[in-house]
Amino acid sequence: PQLYKQMAIASDFDRVFEVGPVFRAENSNTRRHLCEFVGLDMEMSLGYHYDEVIEVLHAMFVHIFDGLETRCAPELAAVRAQFPSDKPRCAERPTVVHWEEAEAMLAEDGAEAPPGLSDLSTAQERRLGELVAAKYGVDLYFLDRFPAAARPFYTMPAPDDPDYSNSYDIFLRGEEICSGAQRIHDPSMLEEAIAAKGVAVGPALSTYIESMRYGMPPHGGAGIGLERLVFLYLNLDNVRKASMFPRDPNRCSP
Repeated sequence: PQLYKQMAIASDFDRVFEVGPVFRAENSNTRRHLCEFVGLDMEMSLGYHYDEVIEVLHAMFVHIFDGLETRCAPELAAVRAQFPSDKPRCAERPTVVHWEEAEAMLAEDGAEAPPGLSDLSTAQERRLGELVAAKYGVDLYFLDRFPAAARPFYTMPAPDDPDYSNSYDIFLRGEEICSGAQRIHDPSMLEEAIAAKGVAVGPALSTYIESMRYGMPPHGGAGIGLERLVFLYLNLDNVRKASMFPRDPNRCSP
């Protein structure tokens, strides 16, 4: 839904959200990947800074977590009798770790090498989550300023260094549950970014770019995987336990 969320912002919707199925043709055979999941997507226009999206997302997660513990206490107790877990720790305000700080933390720790301008490996994610939990006392945090090379073409580059971007992932118990960013809202800049990534501009992208020519406010958003959120909230050992009919590269039925 990414392109369509942004086109809705161009249509003068200040904030939009979407809940629907997502299908991914990835041969990822891990404990946290599914080929079909429920996507929770949001997009919003910005007043001053993309931190506004981070503030909204953090408040949303805190509200969800508090609501689960109060309104769903009997259901949680039943699950936790078989799969023990505690409520994830969250700060009152968003805990934001910038990429440069994350690299320094990993380098000082020495257990996992810093990623440089590449994406994090699973081992790096988990070790960084442990380090953040020890330093800040939280299980939910934002990793901000991802390397531009690791992000899609519509991601806004950082104004102070084009090697980085105005983008973030959200981590729960050391694993990613959400990716988000400020998006490029200038059509000429977007065309340059698409060309730089070597992406072909077909009919879908042409319509997407054209929607911005009539005025597009600065905006940003995020996409959340529901099953992965449930899996990590309950501290389960496999995301398949958070899906009624899990679909992965080796299972399409029932």
